[in-house]
Amino acid sequence: MEDETKGFTMQEAIAEARRCLNCPKPMCKTGCPIENEIPSFNNAVSLGNFGEARRIIAQKSNLPAICGRVCPHENQCEGHCVLYKTGRGIKIGKIERFIADFDSEMNLCREKKIEKIGGKVAVIGSGPAGLTVAGDLARKGYDVVVYEGENEPGGVLLYGIPGFRLPKDVVRTTISKIADLGVQFVTNTMIGSDITVDELFKNDFDAVFIGTGTALSKSLDINGNELCGIIQSNYFLRMVRLYQDGNVGRNEIPIEEGDNVVVIGAGNVAMDACRTAVHMRAANVTVVYRKSIDFMRATKSEYEAAVSDGVDFKWEHVPLEFVGENGSVTGLKCQTQDGEVVIPANKILVAIGSRPAARIVNTTEGISVDNDGYIVTRQKPYGMTTKRGVFAGGDVVHKPATVVLAMREAKKVAVGISEFLEAKKLLGE
Repeated sequence: MEDETKGFTMQEAIAEARRCLNCPKPMCKTGCPIENEIPSFNNAVSLGNFGEARRIIAQKSNLPAICGRVCPHENQCEGHCVLYKTGRGIKIGKIERFIADFDSEMNLCREKKIEKIGGKVAVIGSGPAGLTVAGDLARKGYDVVVYEGENEPGGVLLYGIPGFRLPKDVVRTTISKIADLGVQFVTNTMIGSDITVDELFKNDFDAVFIGTGTALSKSLDINGNELCGIIQSNYFLRMVRLYQDGNVGRNEIPIEEGDNVVVIGAGNVAMDACRTAVHMRAANVTVVYRKSIDFMRATKSEYEAAVSDGVDFKWEHVPLEFVGENGSVTGLKCQTQDGEVVIPANKILVAIGSRPAARIVNTTEGISVDNDGYIVTRQKPYGMTTKRGVFAGGDVVHKPATVVLAMREAKKVAVGISEFLEAKKLLGE
C-alpha cells in the first residue's frame, strides 16, 4: 500500500521546472495557502540547483515532502497556473516532492546551529499544525516540546492518511528533520488526562499551543445506529495503520476480506476509507452521497483514483435508515429521486466529518469554545485563546481542512506566540 504515484526523476523534474513561465504576477503563488515562492524554486530546479530550491521552500514550509504528495494541487497552486486551462499546467506538487525527497536522500539542506533566545513552548499534538508551530518556533531559538498521545509522533499524517497516498517513512523523515532543529517529542502522553495545561505552566513552560485537530468523528443520527457493523472511518484508518506497523493483528481491523462495504460521505476521509477498504480485500465497496457529484468535497483526482480501484458511487442518495437483522447491519436505506432503495452491506463506514475532543478544554479553566466545540481565539496576539498564554490553531479552531490550510494558520499562530514571549521578556515576567 505504499506510495501509489511515481515521483519525478532528476531529468523529469528539471524538464518540468523549465516549462515554468516565471510570470510577473505568479498566480500559482496566490493559489498556495502559504504563498510558497514557486517560480523561484522552479527556477532553481531548472538550473539543477536543488539545494537552493530546498532552501527557498524551507522559508515557508516545514513539510514539503508531505505537501508535495497530499495537497489538493488542482484546487490550489496548480489550478491557478496560467497554463492549467490549456491542460499543460506545471506539476508543481511533483516538483516540490522531488526537491524534498532529493534533499532527504542527499542531505543537501543543513540547518545552522540555532542560538537559544529564551522561552519554552509546549505543543500539544504532532499533526500538520503542531509540527509547523514547533518547526517555526525552534528556528527562532525557542525551546519546544511536542506532546503526542500515540506511541509515535505524526498525528493525522501518520494515523489518518493511508500509506498509498502518504508513505509513513516520509512522515518519519520529516519529523526527524524537525527534531534536528532541537524540538523534543514526548509520546504516549495525553494532555488533559496524563498531565494538564495548568501543570505544563507549573513545569516552566511560557506558552502552550493546542493543535489537536478534530479527533471525534460525527455520527449519523438515523434509525439503526445501534447495529453492529457501523464503523467510523477514522477508526478504521487508524487500525489499518496500527496493523501495518505490526502493533495489532489483522483481526483488529473492522473490515474483513470479502465484506460488502458502504461508505457514507464524499470528502477526503471518505475517499481514503473506500480505497483502503478495497486494499483490505473487501468484496464490494460503494460510496453513498446525499448530493450530486458537483458538491463532492474530495478532489477530482481522488475520485478518479477510487473509481480506478473499482469503487462504485451512488450520487443523490440520502441515507434514511440503517437496516439489519439479529443486531447486525445488512444495508443502508436511502431516498433517491426514484424512491427508496436499500443498498446491501454488512459493514458501513461513516465519513461525514469530525469535531474537536473536549478533554483539554474540560480540564483547563478559562478556555472558551463555540457552540460546536471549536476553540475561540483572538487576533492579537494571533491565535491566543481566552486563557493567557494558551494558543490554538489548525482544525481545532478552523474546522477540518487540508494539511496546507492548517499549516497556514499555524504559521500565523507561531508569530503570535513569538510576539507574546517577547512581550513577556520586556515585562520581566
